[in-house]
Amino acid sequence: MSYKIGLVGKPSVGKSTFFNAATMNDVPEGAYPFTTIDPSVGEAYVRVDCAAPEFGHSCTPNHGYCDDGVRFVPTKLVDVAGLVPGAHEGKGLGNQFLTDLNEADVLVHVVDFTGETDLEGEPTTDHDPREDIDFLENELDMWYLDVFEKGIERHQTGYNGADGDIEADLAEQLSAFGIGEDEIKQVILAEELELDPNTWDETDREALAREIRMRTKPIVIAANKMDTEAAQDNWDAVTSDPEYEHLTFVPVSAHAEKALKNGDEQGVLDYRPGDADFEVTADLPEEKAAGLEEIREFVGAYGGTGVQDVIETALFEVLDAIAVFPGARKPQDDGTFLQDCFVLPDGSTAEDFAYFLHTDIGEGFLHAHDVRSERQVGAETELDHRDVVEITTTN
Repeated sequence: MSYKIGLVGKPSVGKSTFFNAATMNDVPEGAYPFTTIDPSVGEAYVRVDCAAPEFGHSCTPNHGYCDDGVRFVPTKLVDVAGLVPGAHEGKGLGNQFLTDLNEADVLVHVVDFTGETDLEGEPTTDHDPREDIDFLENELDMWYLDVFEKGIERHQTGYNGADGDIEADLAEQLSAFGIGEDEIKQVILAEELELDPNTWDETDREALAREIRMRTKPIVIAANKMDTEAAQDNWDAVTSDPEYEHLTFVPVSAHAEKALKNGDEQGVLDYRPGDADFEVTADLPEEKAAGLEEIREFVGAYGGTGVQDVIETALFEVLDAIAVFPGARKPQDDGTFLQDCFVLPDGSTAEDFAYFLHTDIGEGFLHAHDVRSERQVGAETELDHRDVVEITTTN
């Protein structure tokens, strides 16, 4: 599992319900602050059309599973605890929250779109979900700004002083965020600023820190509880607001996903995660049958519960990741086929894939083959989504 998705949200918005629905783990759920104290880590999945049928085979997954031609590929989901106003100042679980959050490649922010929980996670009415979105972004921006300011101080008091490159000192200070000199330089120039921090005012510094945060900690909004009228009323106002054009929104009902998966496990219905419909396979009490019909109406209108869509949006749309199958041109003697599928960064080359599989494979890389076309490809060949690749190595 090469990517880690951080699940974040204020208390009592359904974040733990979302986590349980996505992973079928059993972390505590409750309508009170800090139901979750330590980060919970689980295995969620992204859907990829399986390549095996193209070769007249069925796949034999080592990890995840395949359901009627759809491969469910594992990815790591982390339920990050401790988001409250002032987290960047150490309030709540502040420092632990930021440390856990920084390990994530992309964030899914679970927001209660009903407006029925305030910023502290307490029950209320008519709360604007935009306040939740703003306060998370503000907490992250202030955290980044603090580290950014230390980078400027490093530049001004360091060995090279003002004669050194500001992007080099900032990159060293911001290295934990996964951003390098070239990209920092791009950010500074894109903001139409000089490569001299002495010319930046407070607004400039905040803008730079925010832009770096947006590049290194992208956010997907899981608009939760969208199976309620109150949330649906808020959806248009929030998603049409130009202030939030930089964010991706997905309508979600974590409760509905959990109910459908529970029903599938119990054998009372047939449901594949991400589908826009399901089949009831057992006689149910009238009340439960009516509840499932309400869920059916919601998933039909929205194309699913949204839980699966959020995870896939985070990896395949926001991060532009691709899925690649390690394959072989000749059938394996033991009857196995396409045992693995991995999620990699867009632009990954055949040699990158070899190193991803194992350092020894990368170090001994000779060439690769596109198994579909049987065409030999070189080390610098960029891979596409759903490629099936065989690596030839000396090791």
